[in-house]
Amino acid sequence: MLLTARDVAKTFTSADGPVAVLRGIDLDLGARESLALTGESGSGKSTLLHLIGGLDAPDSGSILINGADIAGMDDRARARMRRETVGVIFQQFNLIPSLNVADNISFQARLGGRHDASWESALITRMGLAEQVRKYPEQLSGGQQQRVAIARTLAARPALVLADEPTGNLDEDTAQTVLDLMLELVAEAGAGLLMVTHSIRLAERMDRQVHLRAGHIA
Repeated sequence: MLLTARDVAKTFTSADGPVAVLRGIDLDLGARESLALTGESGSGKSTLLHLIGGLDAPDSGSILINGADIAGMDDRARARMRRETVGVIFQQFNLIPSLNVADNISFQARLGGRHDASWESALITRMGLAEQVRKYPEQLSGGQQQRVAIARTLAARPALVLADEPTGNLDEDTAQTVLDLMLELVAEAGAGLLMVTHSIRLAERMDRQVHLRAGHIA
């Protein structure tokens, strides 16, 4: 199993006291499998995605990726895991303003020592970005920026792709097209995909669906 999460819990402190966001989550994902994570706002979807991505640590429980428990890793080890094993597609793109499209796409792959010019060229072509490679993020539409963010993540060939509302800034038809490409490219890379989405239509495209409600798997 590529991803195994067991009894994962996370509580945050607010002005009104502690708020239990995740209350003992169990989750599994195999290689080459796609899983949609759905739920209302505040149900804990993004929090769970961030924990699996090593962007934060759970209060308790275990999160194994390829057998390594990231819950017990320090910040440096989690950062290395993100460079080598996990790719995150953020809803807000997080592109680097000072880099053009080509350099944004290659950034993570170079950082992780996985730069592959032919694979990146294929991603640029498949994502319809060949005419934009010398442009900068501010010169792109929202849809084009989203395609760059997806290509950047896939360029490093991560074993596990985590996507937080990756088509949330796109209209429904464009979202379907981008999702088609993402599923195809993830499959070609041999990766597993865990995607947070509010769209039932997009969730139904995944191999499986899991619904979060009030910090629990419903």
